[in-house]
Amino acid sequence: MTGARESGAGCGRGDRPTTRDLLCNAGAGAAAGAIAATFMCPLDVIKTRLQVHGLPPAHKGSVIVTSLKDILRTEGFKGLYRGLSPTLVALLPNWAVYFTVYEHLKGFLQSHGDSGNQLTVGANMLAAAGAGAATAISTNPLWVVKTRLQTQGMRQDVVPYKSMRSALKRIAHEEGIKGLYSGIVPSLAGISHVAIQFPAYEKIKCYMARRNNTTVDKLSPGSFAIASATAKVIASAMTYPHEVVRSRLQEQGQARNNEVRYKGVIDCIEKVYRKEGLPGFYRGCATNLLRTTPSAVITFTSYEMIRRFLDRVIPPEKKSIRSPTQI
Repeated sequence: MTGARESGAGCGRGDRPTTRDLLCNAGAGAAAGAIAATFMCPLDVIKTRLQVHGLPPAHKGSVIVTSLKDILRTEGFKGLYRGLSPTLVALLPNWAVYFTVYEHLKGFLQSHGDSGNQLTVGANMLAAAGAGAATAISTNPLWVVKTRLQTQGMRQDVVPYKSMRSALKRIAHEEGIKGLYSGIVPSLAGISHVAIQFPAYEKIKCYMARRNNTTVDKLSPGSFAIASATAKVIASAMTYPHEVVRSRLQEQGQARNNEVRYKGVIDCIEKVYRKEGLPGFYRGCATNLLRTTPSAVITFTSYEMIRRFLDRVIPPEKKSIRSPTQI
């Protein structure tokens, strides 16, 4: 996704967002994320389980097909959508926080810059990273619940969580704040993902607009799809290992046998490397790319289209004196 001004007519414009802009950004982002999450949930379940438990035993042929068959056989259709509720619940605050912080940081950096209306790549990366950090801290407990719900069907030695609410209560009671924020360090390290993805997306959009002799706000859905897919593949390939570490740290608190315990990020990295080597850090990467690429296409393209729609239907703020700069 991108901010209001950059999803509009300008490339890298850093206008200070209005309340209307922030509401449009948060609404469009949450709606687009919910659409993508619903469509891609089965692959997300498989990816999470591959990250945490590795390859299924004695699998033949495609890992994805084998995993789908195993889940359907042992858990039914419901198993393909484990963790969807916390994913959807997390999306609204996730994108509300992200876009609010992202737009404010861009406005702040623009007002203290000396590059006219052009926001530099470095400044855009800083804004994206800051927004990512705020989002990770505020929504981490919900992602812990998502991971636990998606993987609990593979463990016979734990009492399963009945719902998202019961999972939050049990984790808080049994593990405390540490359990709710397990995996927060690699999650914060993961802001490098958005710090790469968002500026890349902005630059690709602007390049395509110049190439087609038009403006970003007039790009076709196909152009947004190409830009989002390219940016996502680049960012995912560069930052995937932190997701494996994060998932294993988030999931381990549910296990009652201490055969494999990670004391922290460094210990997890060492044990994964010692037991599985470098491929261990890319376990589930192929599934992840098959999931994140179409997910990014759905999310970003939906966001841009919904954002345009909200721009048309939500009246502009009457008392704004900066309306000539807003498109």
